[in-house]
Amino acid sequence: MQSAESKWMAMFLLLFVAVTMETGGAMPPDKLFCIKPWSPCHLKVIRCPKECPYTKPKLPQAKACYLDCYSPKCEAVCQGHKPCHHPGSGCHDPRFIGADGAVFYFHGRKDEHFNLVSDPNLQINARFIGLRPAGRTRDFTWIQALGFTYGSHSFTVEAARVKQWDSNVDHLKFSYDGKPLLVPEGHLSDWKSLDKELTLERTGTRNSIRVTLGGIAEAMLNVVPITKEDDEIHNYRIPSNDSFAHFEVQFRFIGLSPQVEGVLGRTYRPDYENTAKRGVLMPVVGGEDKYKTSSLLSADCKLCLVSPKEGDEIELHILR
Repeated sequence: MQSAESKWMAMFLLLFVAVTMETGGAMPPDKLFCIKPWSPCHLKVIRCPKECPYTKPKLPQAKACYLDCYSPKCEAVCQGHKPCHHPGSGCHDPRFIGADGAVFYFHGRKDEHFNLVSDPNLQINARFIGLRPAGRTRDFTWIQALGFTYGSHSFTVEAARVKQWDSNVDHLKFSYDGKPLLVPEGHLSDWKSLDKELTLERTGTRNSIRVTLGGIAEAMLNVVPITKEDDEIHNYRIPSNDSFAHFEVQFRFIGLSPQVEGVLGRTYRPDYENTAKRGVLMPVVGGEDKYKTSSLLSADCKLCLVSPKEGDEIELHILR
C-alpha cells in the first residue's frame, strides 16, 4: 500500500506535467503591449501564440514572438530569422523585394557604395563587393556592408573578408560613431547605445544580428558565403582565395515619408511605379548614377534626402 506521502508526490508530478504541456514549458508565454498613444495597439495586452510563445526563445532556430505597434491588426505573430522572402529584403546578387512585393535586381558596381534608403531622418548605404569574369559585361555583386546615419549618430556593420568560410567563426564587424564596437558572441547577446536608440541583438551564436533603430527601422542580417553549389549554378567563377562573405538582409521601416528615396526606399513611396520588365527571369532596375555615394556613411548621392534629427519612438514592452 502506498503511503500518503507517495500519493501526494504522484499527484504533484501529474499536475506539473499537465501544466507544462498546457503552457509549452515551465515559463508562461510572453505578453506584449505598445505604450505610445498613437499606436492602434495602445495598451492592449497581446498574448504570444503557442507556436512561438517567447519574444527571445532560447533556441537560435526557434521563431520569436513579435508585435508591430503600427499594425492595425494588433496581433502577435511568429517571426523567423531567415530573410530573402518578404518585402524589404535584399539578398543574393543582390535580389530585392520591394514594398509592393515585386522582385527586382540592382547590380551596381563592385567596390562602390549605393544608397538603399534615404529619408529626412534616416540614411542606409550599402557597400557592394563583386567580380567580373572574362567575357561578362557587368559585375556580379553582393552587399558586404551597411552604413546607418540617423539623428547625430552613425553605425556600420560589415561582413569581414575571409578566404575559407568557417561557420564556427564570427565574421561580423561593427562600429558606432566611428569607433569599433564589440557585441559578444552567443545567442541573444546584445548591446544598446546610451540613448537607447540603437539596439544590436544576436539572433544566433554568431553571424546573425538584429539591428533596431527605435521608432525608425529594423534590419535582420545574416552573413553567408558564396557556396560551391551557387558558384556552379550561376558560373560566378569565385577564386580560391575569397569566399565573398556577404549579407542577407531583411528590413522593416516605420513611418517613412512619402518622398523616401533609395534603391529600396523608393518602393515605399505612395506614387511608386515599378519600372522593371515584368515576365523576365531577372527584372533589373537601374539608378546607379542616382544612388551612388562616395562612402558607406555619406549622403551625397543625387537623390539623397537625409537631414538627421531626433524623433519620437514607439516602445514595445514585455510582460511576464
